[in-house]
Amino acid sequence: MVTLGVVTEETLLDAMDKMDKAVEHVRTQFSTIRTGRAAPALVERLTVEYYGAPVPLQQLAAIQVPEARMLLVKPHDRGSLGAIEKAIRDSDLGVAPNNDGVVIRLNFPPLTEERRRDYVKVVKNMAEDGRIAVRNLRRDARKVMEQAKTDGDISEDELDRAEKELEKITHDHVEKIDAALGRKEAELLEV
Repeated sequence: MVTLGVVTEETLLDAMDKMDKAVEHVRTQFSTIRTGRAAPALVERLTVEYYGAPVPLQQLAAIQVPEARMLLVKPHDRGSLGAIEKAIRDSDLGVAPNNDGVVIRLNFPPLTEERRRDYVKVVKNMAEDGRIAVRNLRRDARKVMEQAKTDGDISEDELDRAEKELEKITHDHVEKIDAALGRKEAELLEV
């Protein structure tokens, strides 16, 4: 990083931290999109109505992957089995839960070509939302720095240097989102 004043340095670090979180959010969203394989992330975030309160599935059950296309959901409390099964059935997973009274098995059929293409579109939209979030953070940081220049806290030259650094940081974060998108797209289209 170039040498900058305290105000611009703090603004850039704050923007970088928030952009890192935006990239991580996009990656987390990608993990909820089903590929040809079973992954615990597909069901962890499902909300289960448990004794009248919405509770994330990961707090109610152990989730295992015994085979590439199967998830095993073992509730810590057998009384929650029906509620978990209902939450899975009502979700948009498109998988029928098999309840044997102890565990719930989820068998994931192979994805059709059309379904893979639909998922790619969804993932691209998620990536675009992430890019927009990063650009909004850049805009907010730029406003803070321009206000600091107006207030006389930083010079015109320092503002220019800081804006170039901010542009570089933004570009790096957009590239991270694009790289994650490329990996997820390849994973989705893999047969």
